[in-house]
Amino acid sequence: MADPVALLALVLDAAIGWPQSLYRRIGHPVGGFARIIDTVERRWNDPSRSDGQRRVAGVATVLILLAIAGGTGWVLQGLLVAVAGAWAWPLIALLAWPGLAQRSLHDHIRPVAEALERRDMPAARAAVGMVVGRDTADLDEAGVARAAIESLAESFCDGVAAPLFWLLVLGLPGIWAYKAINTADSLIGHREERWRAYGWAAARCDDAMNLVPARLAGLLVCLCGGGGWPILWRDASNHTSPNAGWPEAAMAGVLGLRLAGPIAYDGILSRKPWIGEGDRSASPKDIRRGLSIYRRACLCLWFMAGGVAWAL
Repeated sequence: MADPVALLALVLDAAIGWPQSLYRRIGHPVGGFARIIDTVERRWNDPSRSDGQRRVAGVATVLILLAIAGGTGWVLQGLLVAVAGAWAWPLIALLAWPGLAQRSLHDHIRPVAEALERRDMPAARAAVGMVVGRDTADLDEAGVARAAIESLAESFCDGVAAPLFWLLVLGLPGIWAYKAINTADSLIGHREERWRAYGWAAARCDDAMNLVPARLAGLLVCLCGGGGWPILWRDASNHTSPNAGWPEAAMAGVLGLRLAGPIAYDGILSRKPWIGEGDRSASPKDIRRGLSIYRRACLCLWFMAGGVAWAL
């Protein structure tokens, strides 16, 4: 179900995103996944159970999410094809559109640069706190800018490249199965004691589903940024995730910055290795340049989706 579905879904997302008026009325499908995960986790992730039992419960959670998200997508796609025939593709694109986050990511990162340019640090910290999980209260200008750029790079994969990849490969079931697993990874795929066993399946499944898209995202960032290749090859593995380091290292190389490094979560300092090189501090100009590279990389995905539609 490649057709022009992916291209139309990209155009819709870039043009209008997911409007707040729509969000207030019906929410967002990802919120539904989060509620399922929260409900199941409270019942099955009992600390009194062994790690083995909790790991099995985590596998069952992933299978439930795949059945709900992928199964619903498969049924809806089949019904639309049966009813609308050759004209099913615009309707399928409408259902795929909320799974992409081109505009949403851009609209969340840009206010960080704007606040820093106004020297409004409280607003900048609040804006970046909307897109990162680290502690932001004590971040200086460079720390805020670095956090925004890292989130932009990683989310280019999670929010755009990966869902588009699975839409092209498996159609509507693919994009929503990916979004369900990615949501599970963000909520329970952590290494803390509470999540380590229960979230293992979600984390590993997310790693597998991002394997190709993350590398594609890294290559596109370097291609659209006009460089960064040596840092990409050298530092992509300097991340705890087997995938997130690819777009992040690419962005660090293109911008000539050091990203990652020591980061505090809930008051606890995590000494992550640095990605990239350079002595200068990140600035609002770097966020602006990162957004420009991001827009060009998204446009490359448009051409790729259009090429697939033309070829098929």
